[in-house]
Amino acid sequence: MVDVKVNNGLELDTPLDSIHKLCPSSPNSSKAEKVFVPDEKEVWRKVDRRLLPILAVMYLFSFMDRANIGNARLQGLEKELNMTGNQYNLALLESSSGSRKLGSTRAWSTSALSMWYPRYMYQSRVAYFFGAASMAGAFSGLLAYGIGHMDGLRGLQGWSWIFILEGAATVLVGIVAAIVMVDFPSTSEFLTQEEKQFILDSQRKYQSSLGEEEHFEPRHFWEALKDWQVYGFIMISVGFVSPLYGITFFAPTIINSFGYSPAITQLLSIPPYVLATIIIYLFAYLSDKLRLRAPFLLASLAISFVGYAINMTSAPIGVKYFGIFLCVTGSYAGVPGLSAWQGNNTSGQYKRGIALGLHIGMANFGGAIGSSIFRKRDSPRFILGFGLELMFIVLGMIAVVITVLTYKRINSRRDEIQRGEVGVHLGEDVLAERRKMGDRAVDFRYAI
Repeated sequence: MVDVKVNNGLELDTPLDSIHKLCPSSPNSSKAEKVFVPDEKEVWRKVDRRLLPILAVMYLFSFMDRANIGNARLQGLEKELNMTGNQYNLALLESSSGSRKLGSTRAWSTSALSMWYPRYMYQSRVAYFFGAASMAGAFSGLLAYGIGHMDGLRGLQGWSWIFILEGAATVLVGIVAAIVMVDFPSTSEFLTQEEKQFILDSQRKYQSSLGEEEHFEPRHFWEALKDWQVYGFIMISVGFVSPLYGITFFAPTIINSFGYSPAITQLLSIPPYVLATIIIYLFAYLSDKLRLRAPFLLASLAISFVGYAINMTSAPIGVKYFGIFLCVTGSYAGVPGLSAWQGNNTSGQYKRGIALGLHIGMANFGGAIGSSIFRKRDSPRFILGFGLELMFIVLGMIAVVITVLTYKRINSRRDEIQRGEVGVHLGEDVLAERRKMGDRAVDFRYAI
């Protein structure tokens, strides 16, 4: 027996074999010795403090920089640029190319977090930085209201200052992020060696290490490209992305069509995003706690569906404004869960990163759709826009159900195969091949 001293001051008697499992670097000695075992909560708090704030700030400014065009429209962008007909929608198509760059930010951030956190600590961390996107909608309206008072300063209209100030802030955040961000636990400098080992052991303990290889190989790209999951997640994502960008770009226009002034419209655009942020964090907490992903995606899509359906009707203005709350909340609340679900079910850091990039990059074409279906001539009902968004949401629901049924069928088949292997000795070559297969191995179980 040896004494184990943890950093909360406790000393535990632990068998030597257990010590070597926890701390492989500890010497193989039968003599009593002090072995440092990190405090689990403190290690995760340390990682959270280093990774999550900068990711959240990056995403906040990146998204705010994209969403500000809707507020700029209210500040006179169309009038000064002499836009007519659908020219504003064409401008949004160009802006939606920025949403694809934003998608690469989300893919990179989500993939990076999957290398740090175990399977069911993952969505709450994704939600932390993605919640910044919904808060960007609130800040964007608030800042636009304040920046609007700079109208005429140095000969520029208020909408110009929106782009200048928010764009400059985004560039500054990008420079800071390049300095402070870290990539892998094993190469981080802010953790001790014991803390690094604890994080790596947590990954092995709480989620499969299948496919987690040290070096990139071209086959990782082809495996991701041929993975049916990528295309299933793209279909689900369209049910979120097109409604999300549609409501983000056009919420100010829709609220303004209720008869409010531009200043009041910008203030009224804030509360729906505050509610969306709260629901994002609530769903993430419950999803990790219950170890379920799909039910919360379906709930988010259902909320969004009701919101868009309300706004398609001739309901009173107050009811339609309530519908805006549901449109924003449903569209935003499910996105962290979708990223976490794919991250959980794609094994191998390189394949996972590529698969997330393919899924998010392709699905963000929904931003181009969402930016072009709310036409000025359809105001104030916007029946075409709301109708198409409802169609995308229903397609997303169907895709979630199909994906869940497929996962259950595969998991059941793998359970049956492994029951038949009970008592059978598997050679090292078989085990090595399974590790190489990642999520396609019979040892892997898909999260539902």
